[in-house]
Amino acid sequence: MQTFEEVEQLFRARVEEEEIQVGLFRVPIPNYDRRAFREAFVNALVHRDYSRLGAVHVMLGDDGLSISSPGGFVDGVTLQNLLTVSPQSRNPLLADIIKCIGLAERTGRGIDRIYEGMLRYGRPAPDYSQSNPYTVTVRMLSGEADLEFLKMILQHEEQTGGAMPIDSLIILSRLREERRLSTTDLTVSVQKTEPEVRATLEKLLEAGLIEAHGTG
Repeated sequence: MQTFEEVEQLFRARVEEEEIQVGLFRVPIPNYDRRAFREAFVNALVHRDYSRLGAVHVMLGDDGLSISSPGGFVDGVTLQNLLTVSPQSRNPLLADIIKCIGLAERTGRGIDRIYEGMLRYGRPAPDYSQSNPYTVTVRMLSGEADLEFLKMILQHEEQTGGAMPIDSLIILSRLREERRLSTTDLTVSVQKTEPEVRATLEKLLEAGLIEAHGTG
């Protein structure tokens, strides 16, 4: 707990915020999402391999934030199923303690919060590609927020009365970057089956957030 508080205090000193007006409310836009950082750092502490020498490293540079921890992914977790695999822990007792004291998501889906904290601001998705059998590394690239994209998300959430689902955020983020994609293209990013992705696309289409072209 003390370690977490000390690191979070150092992190907060580097967080800068601006605000935009959305309807009647002023919305803060941080250069780094605090909840995304919290989940990523807690994951590194809880799921690291304590049988290996080494420490959890948090590095903040001009291009973004990087967090790495000793040990590869927990058995059953891969780059291809990070978003959909059932929550698993290398250190279940420690994970339960962290949840009980409120430092982590009780659902065990902290990975969704990391993605959400990047994507809703129009920033790139968190990058786990530098992970290997000995180290898990997540990079959260810095960059200017896409204000129009954020406004679109906030307006939709206000209309529906709920948070934008992570699948929808991923799809909208991909389309924001590439403009036109097929259902098959998106299954890899969402890490779900084509019928499931198609169902999400239909909801976004009904909401007027995307347009359909052709049959794919």
